[in-house]
Amino acid sequence: MGTEDRTYHSLLARHEAMRLRQQLLSPGNDPRTGRAGRPPAAETYDTAADRQIIMRDLDLVAPLDELITDLYRALFTRHPSLRSLFPATMAFQQEHLARAFWYLIEHLDHPEEITATFTRLGRDHRKLGVRPAQYAAFRDALCEALRVRAGEYWSPELEQAWTRMLQLGITAMVRGAESALHEPPCWRATVTGHRVCGPDLAVLRLLPHETFRYRAGQYTSLESARLPHTWRPYYLADGPGPDGEIEVHVRCTGPGGVSEMLVHRTVPGDEVRLGPPKGDLTLGAEPPETLRLVAWDTGWAAMKALLQDLDGQVRRSPAHRARRVRLFLGADSLSGLHDTEYLAGLEQRHSWLTVVPAAGGAPGEGTYDRLVHAVTRSTPLTEGRTLVAGPPDMVRTVTAGLVHAGHSADRIVHDPLPIGPPALPRFTEGHGPAGTFMPPGRQVPA
Repeated sequence: MGTEDRTYHSLLARHEAMRLRQQLLSPGNDPRTGRAGRPPAAETYDTAADRQIIMRDLDLVAPLDELITDLYRALFTRHPSLRSLFPATMAFQQEHLARAFWYLIEHLDHPEEITATFTRLGRDHRKLGVRPAQYAAFRDALCEALRVRAGEYWSPELEQAWTRMLQLGITAMVRGAESALHEPPCWRATVTGHRVCGPDLAVLRLLPHETFRYRAGQYTSLESARLPHTWRPYYLADGPGPDGEIEVHVRCTGPGGVSEMLVHRTVPGDEVRLGPPKGDLTLGAEPPETLRLVAWDTGWAAMKALLQDLDGQVRRSPAHRARRVRLFLGADSLSGLHDTEYLAGLEQRHSWLTVVPAAGGAPGEGTYDRLVHAVTRSTPLTEGRTLVAGPPDMVRTVTAGLVHAGHSADRIVHDPLPIGPPALPRFTEGHGPAGTFMPPGRQVPA
């Protein structure tokens, strides 16, 4: 073990000792919030000025993918043991970090948004085993990468602007992680069922080894034991049940990833890990009288859970039977719809539910045009709410169509969409990330 790595492990041990001492000496702290005696999540500083410096000198460190390559090279050279926390193939990880950097740059003049986003990320990153000492090592590696990229044009002003921006996110992530100490960082689960529904689609049943609490409509990140350190988000396709089992629908989107592993290389008895449940695609305490559920392909999983939740509400309270619920379910072709027997039975049992299938567009049409037309021509858009789940392009297309047709944007609910790079000078064009960094869900079109 090298000197740098020993230093890192000493910092890690010191952090754990300090955290334990803080807990022992501060019994009044609430482990669920971490608020007692803590300063605000984002220190006040001139974020607009830092953003101006970063944007002004962005050409000195661009392209961003090369900056990130230099960053990870420095990190793993100084701390080789950290390499084991990352997947064997770093491409997705680097794209993910690129999106995080773009998000920080774009929102640096709105630090409260960064704090909210990175607090949630910190809670979620506990499943990766990330500790505050590792964040410090990451920050040092960024400084080294900035020096390498900027070369003779490097300046303390440039480095300080980048590190202050990064520290804003790190501070929120650390506090987000500490506020979640009352829950496991992840849950182990056994695959109890694996049903193939087509050449590239599977429905998995999973049994968590510990109680896994979530709300209907939420999603979780999955990691296969056969592909460690690689996580992908999937909706939970049923509400919390007494047997503890959960269901996920997985579409294989390409070779070598989590989706291929879960669809084609997973069998009952295999083990997976679940991240903390997340998402805002829930009914709320009192769903409206008129509700539109719009899904494409495996986005149906979220709607299946919500319909089960509504079914339970109707059973418990006859007053809920007056609701009108329309489910708009789209796929590339009607034969591509899955779980149709369950859906047909649900529609037959409940007069309040209407199912409207929609196939992909014909030649000359957009993929989601027919789905948009079906939704916008339904019940008056001045009534009720609309919940949307599916691929990012579908969510954007449907929400834009609804707003254009007169639907109030604050009554359209969807989960996080990938963040694209901000408008940048010409020298950075073509270097935008292609990862899936996601901020918290918003109730407006993105």
